[in-house]
Amino acid sequence: MDNKEINDAIEQIPVPKEKVFNSIARGINQERDRGFGKKKRVFPIVLTTAAILGITVSLGFFNPTMNKVLANTPLIGALFQEFNDSIGVHLASQNAVTELNQSITKNGVTVKLTSAYFDGNMVSITGFVDEEVENGRNEKGEVSFDVNFEHNKGDQDPWLNGKSTDIRKVDNGYKFQWKMVYPYQSFNESFTLPITIHNINGIKGEWNFNIPIQQEENNIIVLNQEEGYLDDEVKISLKEIHTAKASSTLVYETVQKYKGDDISFSKAVDDKGNVYRFGTQKDFENSEQENGYHSTVRTEMTKLNSSATSLTFYPQLDIAVPKAEQLLNEKSFIQKNERLNLGLQVNDIVQNDEKLVVDYHLIGLPKNISQHKLDIIHHNLEYAFWLVDEKYRSNIDPDNPWPPKNHGIPFNKVKMIDKTTAHYQSTFDLNGDERIKDFKLENTILLFDFSTFVSSKDLKPFTVNLPLAKK
Repeated sequence: MDNKEINDAIEQIPVPKEKVFNSIARGINQERDRGFGKKKRVFPIVLTTAAILGITVSLGFFNPTMNKVLANTPLIGALFQEFNDSIGVHLASQNAVTELNQSITKNGVTVKLTSAYFDGNMVSITGFVDEEVENGRNEKGEVSFDVNFEHNKGDQDPWLNGKSTDIRKVDNGYKFQWKMVYPYQSFNESFTLPITIHNINGIKGEWNFNIPIQQEENNIIVLNQEEGYLDDEVKISLKEIHTAKASSTLVYETVQKYKGDDISFSKAVDDKGNVYRFGTQKDFENSEQENGYHSTVRTEMTKLNSSATSLTFYPQLDIAVPKAEQLLNEKSFIQKNERLNLGLQVNDIVQNDEKLVVDYHLIGLPKNISQHKLDIIHHNLEYAFWLVDEKYRSNIDPDNPWPPKNHGIPFNKVKMIDKTTAHYQSTFDLNGDERIKDFKLENTILLFDFSTFVSSKDLKPFTVNLPLAKK
């Protein structure tokens, strides 16, 4: 990757405002769903505006037409509007939402499940929990569920991978919506989903429900078209589009040379000019074979227009590189990433009481960087470094990486020394909330993530003719 590509990539990386980060942090504190599932790349510091607004989940917007829809479904439709769920509103207008009335009281707390739908790739459950939940351990206004599906246990429950929870305060309690990515490769369009809530806000109870789930429509368009990119050493095979009542899903296979690279689509455009967006994705059948790393992916997309005869896909490649590692028994060293043509030159490491200061230069950045790009770099550097206890390095889960508790520090404060030479200092708080017990410099590994400075690379679009759908 040359300087121009790096320059363009850095320019594309968005920098959310401080208010947005604070809101995200509050949301994370209120509800930490378990089992986030496999993510090919983890960027704790780069969030797109679309992701923040939940566009990739709902894949739609509310407009005057929605108001007419709500007039026909004032109760259940209004509920989904509260949760900014346009798919739910569409399904409610077509009487494709199962209305429930299952209520259980345990230890003084009543939980009532009120609706369910299954459309394309997404299963939704809505419900209500009464205000007695405020007697639990959480702060007032916070509601957290310890829940499993299909009698699974703990974080190994596949329904928890990609699950989200939305909470709304109402009179006498809280409304909530769970959204789960359907976890299996083959679809069962009608089934009963057992749900067990183990505790709410720390209040134990075992609330057990059996919820009927039905997808009323799932037409399949078989594509079977392959596109290769020799320079990037990746290949895409489009397999099927499944079209439900309010959404569609795309199934495709990828082959890439480098482990961790992620191939997705920024959009698709049909022959009428309609633009389709893509959302939550689920990976299946990840394997290493002779010709590279293989994955089967199912991703949400806007509902396909029945009159479309072709689609032009706009693929993009997320380049993944392993974190550079250096044991801090040396105070100066150089780490380089040949694939990205970037480098880290550490000049000195100094420990002052409870602070550790790393002085360094970034090597290979484009010249004449704008202030906007410098702001991006400065922000990303706060998260690009990790300090990890050498003995606990193997405890980091490669699929969901995070430093082990009391044996890693994932944040630092950055100071620019000289912007013309990309000279910086990063200061780690050795006595902060994230720390390393019995810290010793010679037993600590510095990990540096070069990939935080490179965004997605656009690949050449390609067009697919659409055959007729089949049930």
